[in-house]
Amino acid sequence: MQLDIIVIGIAYALGLLARAVGLPPLIGYLVAGFGLYASGSHMTPTLAEFSEIGVTLLLFSIGLKLRLRSLLMPQIWAVASLHMLATVVVTAMFIVVMGVVGVSLFTGLDPAVVALVAFALSFSSTVFAVKVLEEKGEMNSLYGRISIGILIMQDIAAVVFLAVSAGKIPSVWALSLLLLIPLRPLLYRLLERSGRGELQILFGLTLALGGAQLFELVSVKGDLGALILGVMLARHARAAELAHQLLGFKDLFLVGFFLSIGLSGPLSWDAVVIAMLLLLLVPFKALLFFVLFSKFHLRARTSLLGSLSLANYSEFGLIVAAVSVSNGWLGNEWLIIIAIALSLSFIVAAPLNSASYRLYKYMRTRLIQFETSQHVAEEEDINPGDTRVIIFGMGRVGSGAYDAMRQRMGEQVLGVDYDEDTVKKLKASNRHVIHGSATDPDFWNRMNLDFDSVSLIFLAMPNARENLYAARQLKDAGYAGKVAAVAKYADEIEALKRAGVHAAFNLYAEAGAGFAEHVCHELLPEFSNE
Repeated sequence: MQLDIIVIGIAYALGLLARAVGLPPLIGYLVAGFGLYASGSHMTPTLAEFSEIGVTLLLFSIGLKLRLRSLLMPQIWAVASLHMLATVVVTAMFIVVMGVVGVSLFTGLDPAVVALVAFALSFSSTVFAVKVLEEKGEMNSLYGRISIGILIMQDIAAVVFLAVSAGKIPSVWALSLLLLIPLRPLLYRLLERSGRGELQILFGLTLALGGAQLFELVSVKGDLGALILGVMLARHARAAELAHQLLGFKDLFLVGFFLSIGLSGPLSWDAVVIAMLLLLLVPFKALLFFVLFSKFHLRARTSLLGSLSLANYSEFGLIVAAVSVSNGWLGNEWLIIIAIALSLSFIVAAPLNSASYRLYKYMRTRLIQFETSQHVAEEEDINPGDTRVIIFGMGRVGSGAYDAMRQRMGEQVLGVDYDEDTVKKLKASNRHVIHGSATDPDFWNRMNLDFDSVSLIFLAMPNARENLYAARQLKDAGYAGKVAAVAKYADEIEALKRAGVHAAFNLYAEAGAGFAEHVCHELLPEFSNE
């Protein structure tokens, strides 16, 4: 146990260093594993257990976010399928050519090994893409949602591989797993009764880890069971909240997985050279994504940003490689090579994503030549009509602000929300609401809006980072009117004001003041301001 604590401490230090230079912490964990192996350390039972739990929670979390309807866009399922197929074929050809010219480790490979390596390298990193999108505040932008959808499609392909790779013949008792389907209402009720504290976390951990063990008992891959149980809960209103609660646990246990990669074998110069050669395929992956996005009617800007966020190798590729090594299908050296290639791809992709807007501005004239004459509905021009007030984020706060402003200004109030279901419900209640995201720069380009006629804009999105980014977008778009925003903490208010927001309101403080005013109005009218 003492050794495990030292290993975790080293992983923390190197993860912190990686973050300080703008890279995902997992690169620090991989480097920690390589360094520990070189110093004579080896995999411990605790780290092995951490690794297995981390992968199980990762798949359970994917299941919680998996809504099949969101994957029905051709820009997601078709692009993901075509890209994976083309990438596997081209990567396999690249490996064969490298073998023909005599590059070590590429020579004499069996076709099955070539296919496995090519498959492992066809994935893009969910960890990296989410990090990039969150830092930009563009998780809800069109290219952000498409990128996440493609990553989910890739994850599904990886899960299918993991299920098949187990090599188990399900027992006759596996049919009893069908009984889980009518148990869904019970799982829903338990999730609701668990509340939002530690019981909710325990419910998620029990379901994910216990479900995996249940599937293993009937000779079905446990990780597949975790994914299926996650999918069963995905439509519940608290599924996203549960995924968020488990996020820290998943990331913590995955540290064990990344350490296990570094501790699996020695780091050699041959492995580094081979990884650098494989890095040559990353530009091909990005270019292929851009071409496919463009052919499926996305604007050049959306295609470029989406392509850059996916231009890397993936931690799921490492999982595929690790399973292949454990089954004896790949040599241990390939696990090290893919880990190095993953790290190098992050190092290259990080500055490219930071400079993505400048790249588009510089290359715009050439890139728009790839656009088709038609665009998807979300990229068509928007005509908001006669509008004086715009409210971004039509949740409880935004909807309340909308109703209050419409009482004062009539139909000149416009609501905007990124969630299609929310927009449909609000439209059904006779509110003037359109689908869009204030954090998506293309949204402003598509709005046929006379900013001179808009006197006030509310930023009522629940994420302070999104409100901050939207404020900057408004400034860049040339809006000179008044901007109000909500926040939860004092430092967020200061950041919003520095970004040009004229009035920033602390939700907690304002809720308390509003509560007191309501009570006075109802119970102590002599002390009411009205």
